[in-house]
Amino acid sequence: MIFTSKQTLNTNGYHDMASYMETLAKKQKRFISMDSARNNIGITVSYWETLEDIKNWKHQSDHLKAQEKGKNDWYSWFHVRICKVVHEYDFGI
Repeated sequence: MIFTSKQTLNTNGYHDMASYMETLAKKQKRFISMDSARNNIGITVSYWETLEDIKNWKHQSDHLKAQEKGKNDWYSWFHVRICKVVHEYDFGI
């Protein structure tokens, strides 16, 4: 799942919530990993075993509260993409 976003000027409480969401996601069943970066826009990619796992994460109760707070306070826009990784490779790790 790829979450791309643009923040508003109001970031009060955002970093604490983002940290909590990362910790919470890592505790979810069949969570694999997460990569995140923020500059002008933020991009968080989370990897899950199945589409059902992504759906369960979307509907997790604390995550729902964070989503509402994001819509109301922290993001001027966001975009979610659900993708399937079909191949991967590394260099220099």
